[in-house]
Amino acid sequence: MVACQNSKTKAQKLYKANLRLSQAIYPVLNLFEVILRNSIHYNLSAHFTNPNWIVREKNGFMSDPSLRSSRFYLKEQVQKAERKLRRRRSTITAGKVIAEQSFGFWTSLFDPHHYRLVGGSIIHCFPNKLPHVNRRIISSKMQVVREFRNRIYHNEPICFNSNIIDLSDAEGFKSDIYDLLTWISPEAKAFTEGYDSIDSKIEIAKRI
Repeated sequence: MVACQNSKTKAQKLYKANLRLSQAIYPVLNLFEVILRNSIHYNLSAHFTNPNWIVREKNGFMSDPSLRSSRFYLKEQVQKAERKLRRRRSTITAGKVIAEQSFGFWTSLFDPHHYRLVGGSIIHCFPNKLPHVNRRIISSKMQVVREFRNRIYHNEPICFNSNIIDLSDAEGFKSDIYDLLTWISPEAKAFTEGYDSIDSKIEIAKRI
């Protein structure tokens, strides 16, 4: 209400605009997650010369002693997925384990401690990146996407900050996610744009 100068009508309009913007972001987020996941999977399958790397590497780089401080996060997530599949009485395959992984699993591979253990090979998931773009820049953009994603999934407002209507976070999110998509594949970016109505929803919110 404070962001709307205590106007109930304006607050209701902003609430609806927030829902519509969140709804518009969902398909873009979902496509990006799938595209990123597939790109990483193909890259690490080649790096380890094994399409079942995600299962095999539980006892490989995911168990490296240097990961003790992070409590072997990747290994634990793979084991968690396997336990879930067993409870469903489902056959454990690399494809099913991959499908169970969260967005955080994939983005964490760009954290320095994981990135080093795969020889930095996953930078090649972004063959169209600009020459100056490095792991740090990619990881930073992923963090923006991840944090904004969590705000949406946790039903937090994305149309205002503190006491003012503010769409800059949504605009920054879109810029970063399309940078990443372009660096992965211009075709993937173009495909995602076909499901994108974010800008129109941002403009509606700005007019409130």
